[in-house]
Amino acid sequence: MPAVEVIEVKRHYQAGATTVRAVDGVSLTVEKGEFMAIAGPSGSGKTTLLNLIGALDEPTSGTIRIDGVDLAGLSRRQVADLRRDKVGFVFQAYNLIPVLTAAENAEYVLELQRVPRVERRKRISQLFTELGIGDLVDAWPGKMSGGQQQRVAVARAIAALPAVVLADEPTANLDQVTGQALVDMMHRLNHEHGVTFIFSTHDPMVLEKAERVVRLVDGKIASDQRKGETARQIAAEAPAAR
Repeated sequence: MPAVEVIEVKRHYQAGATTVRAVDGVSLTVEKGEFMAIAGPSGSGKTTLLNLIGALDEPTSGTIRIDGVDLAGLSRRQVADLRRDKVGFVFQAYNLIPVLTAAENAEYVLELQRVPRVERRKRISQLFTELGIGDLVDAWPGKMSGGQQQRVAVARAIAALPAVVLADEPTANLDQVTGQALVDMMHRLNHEHGVTFIFSTHDPMVLEKAERVVRLVDGKIASDQRKGETARQIAAEAPAAR
């Protein structure tokens, strides 16, 4: 079963007398374990598509399924439960709760899922160690660097073992070195634990790491390419050319 299915999805809205086609007939399937980037110029629909997949926005038309669950027809409570259980979010602004420690932020979704406290702490402790922030369990967000806050946000996103993690411009507020370390860490989580990641980004560093890049232009898919496809295509066409 795919992690995400998007079928002929549109998101149109009015801006005065103008109809904005933010997402305009997009179809794509994201298999479990993919490390995928949604790229495109500003205004191409990247963030809108990510918000639709994460059920933060509703499509004008079309079908979206998360881990086999069709979002259409779900009640508000059911949508909230699906976001809690099936989708992890990493926002460029981190969105950590300032009055909670790093560990409390990371285990927040687990608490909503009523995971026992001992199990929550065990899982978060292991995650923090793996992400290189084991010494920040009791730290306050305001006392952490941007890179540290983003790592806590990643821990929060993957702690509940969601079907997919959505990251909106995750390196936008980080310097190059910190951003590279964050992307490398998420790539490792993808390879070692099979975590499915979908990024919206224009960062060349993220695009270089992505194993699949879907490019949007004016709300439509302009290209959908997996790493190595071009080389394979050239190799396949070479005998005919000779």
